[in-house]
Amino acid sequence: MRARAFLASVLAVALVLSGCAGPDHTIAPAGAPQPVESTTAPTPSPHPTVAKPPLRPLPAKLPAGLRRNSGVRPVVLTFDDGPNPTWTPKVLDQLRAAKVTATFCVVGREVQRHPELVRRIVHEGHQLCNHSWRHDLDLARRPVNEIKADLKRTNRAIQAAAPGAKVSFYRQPGGRWTPEVLAVAKGLGMRPLHWSVDPQDWDKPNAATIGKRIHTAARPGAIVLLHDGGGDRAATLAACPHLIADLKKRFGITKLR
Repeated sequence: MRARAFLASVLAVALVLSGCAGPDHTIAPAGAPQPVESTTAPTPSPHPTVAKPPLRPLPAKLPAGLRRNSGVRPVVLTFDDGPNPTWTPKVLDQLRAAKVTATFCVVGREVQRHPELVRRIVHEGHQLCNHSWRHDLDLARRPVNEIKADLKRTNRAIQAAAPGAKVSFYRQPGGRWTPEVLAVAKGLGMRPLHWSVDPQDWDKPNAATIGKRIHTAARPGAIVLLHDGGGDRAATLAACPHLIADLKKRFGITKLR
């Protein structure tokens, strides 16, 4: 028995020395393939995603310093979200027929798409207002450098469409103002333009409802919010002749000063 044990021990040592033991020091069967170390580089781990800064909360009430009145008895008409090739020319036709002017709060990417309409707005004596690049409702809550880049990009598009055109006002999409966006707009030479009459034509009420809401809410010096872009504005267009005549008779219609 001792002789057998001695022989087994000698055999095991011989197998280890001959390379037949596996890497975990177990005995590999004779003729088994030996593991080959991989030469493939490990897959790099993906770069960590950089978290975007959280949006600032909106203030509980509108900040001070917003333009909400013309400062004189006549009212001001404003049209947002254009220029639009379907609705803006028809609104301009109606304003020309009524011999009144308005302020067009234009969206930068629409300006880039339809520069000829911006030129017509300026040529016919209307005012321009920066209304952000893409109508971002949360723009005023974003970092200040993003706000500034957006407003400057929009102004550049306006100047490319109508060189030398004055852009004296900025209107925050949705009226969702913060002190930060007011400061940026003022730093770029634009006054913050709000409104005092909103018939909510963006919600597509019929023309009679739009006219009635404006007639009821209008006061001397009112700034009226309407839309010539951002969707189907057939009802707004249908309401314009009557509401323009009504406001012109009761108060007069003027430009912003």
